[in-house]
Amino acid sequence: MDLRLILITFGLFFCCHASKEGNECINANAKYCGECIQAGAKCGWCTDPNFLKQGETVSSRCDEVESLIKRGCNLTLIENPVGKQRVLKNIPVTNRGKNKKLKPEEITQIQPQKLDITLRSGEPQSFNLTFKRAEDYPIDLYYLMDLSYSMKDDLENVKNLGTSLMLEMTKITSDFRIGFGSFVEKTVMPYISTTPAKLLNPCTGDQTCTSPFSYKNVLKLTSNGSLFNTLVGQQHISGNLDSPEGGFDAIMQVAVCGDQIGWRNVTRLLVFSTDAGFHFAGDGKLGGIVLPNDGKCHLENNIYTMSHYYDYPSIAHLVQKLSDNNIQTIFAVTEEFQPVYQELKNLIPKSAVGTLSANSSNVINLIVDAYNSLSSEVILENSKLPDGVTIAYTAHCKDGVVNEGENGRKCSNISIGDEVEFEISVTSQKCPSNGKPETINIKPPGSSEFVEVVLNFICDCDCAATGVPNSPECNKGSGTLECGACKCNEGQIGQFCECSQDEVQTNDMDANCRKDNGTDICSNNGECVCGTCICKKRENPAEVYSGKYCDCDNFNCDRSNNKLCGGHGRCECRKCICDANYTGNACECSMDSSTCLAKNGQECNGRGKCECGVCKCSDSKFQGPTCELCPTCPGVCTEHKDCVQCLAFKTGEKKDTCHQECTKYKLEKVTERERLPQPTDEPIPRAICKERDENDCWFYFTLAVQEDDTKQVHVLEKPECPAGPDIVPIVIGVVVGIVLIGLALLFIWKLLMIIHDRREFAKFEKEKMNAKWDTGENPIYKSAVTTVVNPKYEGK
Repeated sequence: MDLRLILITFGLFFCCHASKEGNECINANAKYCGECIQAGAKCGWCTDPNFLKQGETVSSRCDEVESLIKRGCNLTLIENPVGKQRVLKNIPVTNRGKNKKLKPEEITQIQPQKLDITLRSGEPQSFNLTFKRAEDYPIDLYYLMDLSYSMKDDLENVKNLGTSLMLEMTKITSDFRIGFGSFVEKTVMPYISTTPAKLLNPCTGDQTCTSPFSYKNVLKLTSNGSLFNTLVGQQHISGNLDSPEGGFDAIMQVAVCGDQIGWRNVTRLLVFSTDAGFHFAGDGKLGGIVLPNDGKCHLENNIYTMSHYYDYPSIAHLVQKLSDNNIQTIFAVTEEFQPVYQELKNLIPKSAVGTLSANSSNVINLIVDAYNSLSSEVILENSKLPDGVTIAYTAHCKDGVVNEGENGRKCSNISIGDEVEFEISVTSQKCPSNGKPETINIKPPGSSEFVEVVLNFICDCDCAATGVPNSPECNKGSGTLECGACKCNEGQIGQFCECSQDEVQTNDMDANCRKDNGTDICSNNGECVCGTCICKKRENPAEVYSGKYCDCDNFNCDRSNNKLCGGHGRCECRKCICDANYTGNACECSMDSSTCLAKNGQECNGRGKCECGVCKCSDSKFQGPTCELCPTCPGVCTEHKDCVQCLAFKTGEKKDTCHQECTKYKLEKVTERERLPQPTDEPIPRAICKERDENDCWFYFTLAVQEDDTKQVHVLEKPECPAGPDIVPIVIGVVVGIVLIGLALLFIWKLLMIIHDRREFAKFEKEKMNAKWDTGENPIYKSAVTTVVNPKYEGK
C-alpha cells in the first residue's frame, strides 16, 4: 500500500469518527461486551459473528441500539441488558384508631421495608416509598434541665411537670413515658470553684445549693407522672463560675446510654432546657482536658464520671450520635439565647427551638408545639452511597403538592393519619471495583424504621458466560469467542487475534500513531506516515517536539520565578529534570537540609520534615524554624507524669488504664538521684522531671523520646515524701523565741532610756555653764537678824 492510499484511508476514517464524536458508546472504544454496556444505558453489543465489515475494529460492535439495527444487526442478536427490582419485604403501613392497642414493634409507618435492585450503568431504577404518620404512636420524652443557680425559679415550675405533661400528651398518644436528668458543668477549674467550701455549697450568701456535677440521670423513662414529680421535687439548684454550661456532655450521655435512660424503639424526644450558652469541643483545654470525647456511655450510679477526663463533644459528634439513636431534640431556651440555638438547630437535623419564659411556666405548651412541629414534617435521608451511585427524590405531599430536587426529600404539614409518597430514583454510573452488592438505608431522621435497599450491578453481558475459550475461530485458539467476537489472550490483538503485540501495537490502521488508545493522531503535534509520527517544527528552533507520538516537548514544563524549571534543571518531555540538590515540579526546592537542623542535631527536632530547605512540622501545634516551639503544649514532664507514675508506682489517674494508654515506654528504676542520667549533647534530648503525686510526695525521673517514639524513662524507685512535724521542738522553739524576743525588747528599751537620760543631763550641764548671775543685792532679800534702836538712847 503506497503513501497516498494510506493518507486517503486515514482521512476517511477520521471523517467518519468525527461525525460520531458525541456517541458515548463509540467513544468508549469497548473491546468486549462488558465494557460496552457500562459505557451508557443506550449502548448495545452486536453478537452476530458476521457483523463487522473489512477494516472495522472490534469496538465497532458497540453502538446505540438503533444505530446497530440500521447497520444490519438483528435485534435478537443485540446484547442490551436492563435493570430490575424486587420487593423482598412489604408490610403495609398501619391503619388503626386509639381504641386498638398495639405494641411499638407492631406499628409500621414506612412501606416497603426491603428491596433488591439490579442496576445497569446510566439506567435509573425507581420505586415508591409510602410514609404514614401513625395514630397513637408511642412517645418517650426525656427532660434534661440546667440546674445552675440562674434556673432556680424554673425548677419550681418543673417540679409539677410530670402529671401535667402526661395529661396533655394523652391527647396525642396513650403510650407516653417521661424521664428527667440534670446538668451543671465539668467539676474542674475554671468552670467551678474547687475550694472545699464551694464544692459543698457553690452558691453565695445564705443560699443553700447542692454540690456541682456534670450530668445526673435522675429518673429513667417511666409512665408514672407522680414519680416524676416526687423525684424532681427532691432536686436542688447548684452553681458554677462561667456562663456557658456543660450541656453537650449531658446530651451525649443521654444519646448513648440507652439502657440507663430506657429508650424504646418509638418516637424519642429530648427536651434541653437552659438559660445559657454551651461549651463545645476545645473548651476543655481551659481545664487541662485535651482528650476528645469518645462518644461512649460513662454513667456510674446514674452520674457521668468522666467529665474531668474527656473534652466536650463537638457539634458534628452530637449530630452523629443523635441521628444514630433516632433522637429528636427540642431546645427550650430563654429569649436571650434564641439566636444561638437557632443556629445550632440548623446544624442538627430533626430539632426544634422554643422560647422559654423566665420561670419556665410555658414549658408544657412549648413541648407540645415543638413536637407537633417536628412530627408534622418528614424528611428522608440515606446512608452513604457507594462510589458512582446517585439518588434522587420526588415527594408527593398533601393537597397535590409535588417537591423535586433538594426539596424532594421533604413533605410538610402532615397530620396524624396522613399518608404521603416519595418516588426514589437510584442510578449507577459505573460498576464498583469489587463488583459485589452494596446496601443503603433510607429513613426519616428520628425514626427507627427504614427501607433497606440491596444494590446489585450489571457488570458483564449474559453471553459472556457461554464464551468458548481457545476457540478455533480466534486464530487457532489465540482467544475466547465471546458474544460474537474474539476476546484475545494476553499478547495477541486483532479482530481474530491474528496479530502479536510485539509486531503491531493497535487494532486499526492508524493505531500506531495514537497514544494510549486515544483519538488524537500524533498528539496533534505531527503527521502519521506509514504508522510512524513525524513531528512538527516550531518557529523557535530551540523548542522541539519529540517522542514516538510527538507527545513530548522541551518548553511546556513548570516554571518558578518566571524561569523554566526554576533555572535549576532542564525540560524533557514536559517534565523537569532537576540539577543535583534540587527537586520539585519546577526544581524550585533545594535539597540542602542544613537549614533544618536543630541544635541537637536532629532534622526539625524530629517533629517534621525538611522540604525545600524549610521545616514542615508534622503537627500544627509545633512552630519555629526547626519545630522547636510548642505554645499550646503542656510541659513534657506534666505530659508524661501520669504514665510514669502508673508504670513505676501503680498509682495516679491512669493506674486502671495504664497498659492501654501508656504504651511505648521503656522504664528503668534507679536507687539514687545521682544515678539518674543527665542531659547531654547527644542527638536525643533528655528532660529532668520532678513531679508531685496525690500524697504530696515528689518523684524524680528523666525522659528521652527516641526516633521510633519510644519513651526512655529512668525513675527514682522511692518517692521523697515530707516527714511529719515534731511537736516538742516546735513548742520549745516557740517559747524560747518569745522569751528571747521579750528580752531583746527590754534591752532595747533600757538602751533607749539610757541614751535619753544622758542626752538630758548633757543638756542641763550645758545650760548651767552658760548661765550669767547679777552680783547686786536682791531687793526682796531680808536678813534673818533684826536690829532695834532705842530712840531715847543718846549715846551716853
